Amino acid sequence: MEEESNEKKNENHRFSEDDENHRKHHNTDHKENHTEHSDNDHHKEHHEKNEVRIDNSPDDKIRKFKNNTKSNPWIATTVILGIVSIVLLIMFLNNGGASKTISGKTAGEKLVEYLNARTGGGVEYVSHDDLGNLFEVVVLFQGQNLPVYITKDGEYFIQGAIPIEATQNVPTQQNQPPQDVVKSDKPKVELFIMTHCPYGTQAEKGILPVYELLGNKIDSNIKFIHYFMHEQPGQEPDETPVQICIREEQSDKYIDYLTCFLEDDDSDRCLTEVKIDKTKLNTCKETKYDDYYAADSALSQGYGVQGSPTLIINGQQVSSSRSPSAFLATICSAFNTPPEECEEVLSTANPSAGFGYTAQAGGTTNSQC
Repeated sequence: MEEESNEKKNENHRFSEDDENHRKHHNTDHKENHTEHSDNDHHKEHHEKNEVRIDNSPDDKIRKFKNNTKSNPWIATTVILGIVSIVLLIMFLNNGGASKTISGKTAGEKLVEYLNARTGGGVEYVSHDDLGNLFEVVVLFQGQNLPVYITKDGEYFIQGAIPIEATQNVPTQQNQPPQDVVKSDKPKVELFIMTHCPYGTQAEKGILPVYELLGNKIDSNIKFIHYFMHEQPGQEPDETPVQICIREEQSDKYIDYLTCFLEDDDSDRCLTEVKIDKTKLNTCKETKYDDYYAADSALSQGYGVQGSPTLIINGQQVSSSRSPSAFLATICSAFNTPPEECEEVLSTANPSAGFGYTAQAGGTTNSQC
């Protein structure tokens, strides 16, 4: 009995061990299966993330976009504006960005700086006016207001802007000034100017010593261009009649008056100092000036004059520097037999542009109004 009881205990113990082993084995298999299942899920998720799907029905999305556009037209408008904005941006960048136009005041100050560098100083900004494609800048130089011009980007200085109406009947200049001056026994020398063109007054100051030196050995004169550019009170419309009438009716005092006037643009002072007959002058201005000026204008147009100053010798335009020495050499080259006065030594300095007798070593010798 005792042996049978022990045998049963041993058998139960074996069953317990078998059950324990079976439970461990089952748990191990379950864990392995669970791990394998998790790995499979992770692989599937990774595969789905990297999967490239092809939409085989794009027409459906286009149809939906059209339907959305009909119900909300701002969608199409936004798309179109976006495209236009991109195109405009490209054009903007290709054109160098923003416009280079500067303000009139800035352009005026830049031009004054340039003119001071060219003239040695004394140019002051007064005002500016917008002419559309240009700025007209009024500067004060040697006591007079002068209009000059500059492009709106501030890059180019323009010496003069002549109204088309004033030049539409001017014959086109087909020939350049001749290299060889036409010769004669008594050269006819005509300098065409405007009374308030700074380059015209510069040329007058350079040529008057030559006129005085050569005297009646040349047929010399100062003539007036057929249009005005400087029309402020006291300028060309007022001064041209004074000078023409003195030239025509009080010619013995003309050079003295002109020499005085070129000093500071003070006509009243010069009329008194030179002792001009004012009654005779006023009568001429009222009754004869128009005819005198018409004759000058006809010559100016006939020669094809298009700027102040323009030098005409024996009926042809001639180029010359503006120092007394240069004018003397140019005029003397027009004699068949030059007189002894052509051997005189005159100043080689160019007069300053505008009023006043300041000489300058270089200077503006080809500029015109």
